[in-house]
Amino acid sequence: MRHKWITRIVMMALYAMVSSSFFALRAYPLLILPAIPLVLAINFLPGWGVKGVDRLRLKICLHGDECLTVFLGSAAISILYHLYLAMYMLPDSWLEWGLSALVAFCLEMMLFWNGIICVYLTSVQLGIRLRVVGLLCGLIPVAQLVALGKIMAVTFREVREEAAKDALNEAREDQRLCATKYPILLVHGVCFRDFKHLSYWGRIPRELERNGATVYFGEHQSARPVQASAEELSQRIRQLTGEGKAEKVNIIAHSKGGLDCRWAMRDPDIAARVASLTTVNTPHQGCEYADYLLNKISVKTQKQVAEAYNNAARLAGDTSPDFLAAMRDLTASACQERNRQMPQPEGVYCQSVGSVLKRAVHGKFPLQYTYHVVKEFDGPNDGLVGTQSFPWGDAYELLEPTGRRGISHGDVIDLNRENIPGFDVREYYVQLVSRLREKGY
Repeated sequence: MRHKWITRIVMMALYAMVSSSFFALRAYPLLILPAIPLVLAINFLPGWGVKGVDRLRLKICLHGDECLTVFLGSAAISILYHLYLAMYMLPDSWLEWGLSALVAFCLEMMLFWNGIICVYLTSVQLGIRLRVVGLLCGLIPVAQLVALGKIMAVTFREVREEAAKDALNEAREDQRLCATKYPILLVHGVCFRDFKHLSYWGRIPRELERNGATVYFGEHQSARPVQASAEELSQRIRQLTGEGKAEKVNIIAHSKGGLDCRWAMRDPDIAARVASLTTVNTPHQGCEYADYLLNKISVKTQKQVAEAYNNAARLAGDTSPDFLAAMRDLTASACQERNRQMPQPEGVYCQSVGSVLKRAVHGKFPLQYTYHVVKEFDGPNDGLVGTQSFPWGDAYELLEPTGRRGISHGDVIDLNRENIPGFDVREYYVQLVSRLREKGY
């Protein structure tokens, strides 16, 4: 997908020749006429002519990666050239050598910043951490090359994977794998809301829609007791069904959202409007560590934390947040009591999905810290919920990709928009919804 190696080598050589042309330009000033277009061409053309990359963001990202590749090669050639000048050609003319080196440095920096700005602005997979590492290592010899190599590897892999994803969706467009009989309703978990431009479900909704799905969101508040959230979701389900609209919905609910939906379906009218319920990393049996923490943390501290969260939630759009009540409803004792009151509804296909995080270091904040606490009380977990709490319904699947990483509570809904080796989260949901379609839902 990159330019062919011969093209890159030619661009490296040409750019190194121009950046090291101080003495040639001084002797023959008219050489500036072809030199300027050549510099501009190499700064603006790499990456744009590569086939198989259609999205503008990916084109810019690939362009940046190509510029960095040419920069590394041409800078190496230019450095060797100026070392040769210093030792053999101009050992006593340091002023002239310095001017030549300055010209080369400026031209190489032009190409470098062109590339680094492009990848920093367009890459999703770089994340904050790698961007910061790149900036901090920028002035440290050797470390800067290691960081740059990592940045280039990540961005090129991102372009390659995203281009392959686009090609796959284009090839199967007519199949409409996710065109289910009933629309999809995505229900978020606790401490999040549905925002138009900041999706809780990452890239999943767009992927489902590209494959024929009709997608809606729960649009309920971020932190309320299970019963209160269930009332909001009941209103949303009624809004989406009946009176000429869809007869039913297929619900995919994450974390506490699964508990909210189960409680909502205690109402036969709501259950009749639901074709299927898929819970994802939902603590059906609750969280033992939540019981422990609520018993150990002082009431005063609990109220302070709850007040801080509730005030922030109101600013984000919640009208009546209740952080503490929401947390209490996730305890093992509360979930076990509630399970007796909400059996699996008849006539609704119910299934559950869970995942396991194998190493705490791979969980994004705060999961890398909560992982060990949860493991102490609930055993293997996704950073927040123990795996023994996930199973519920007619079918259950535990996601365990190959390798040492695993899948966290956030990874399973693409919260961090991260391409995980061994687990294509977007494709997983495409296939999940496709199976619902095959079942007639």
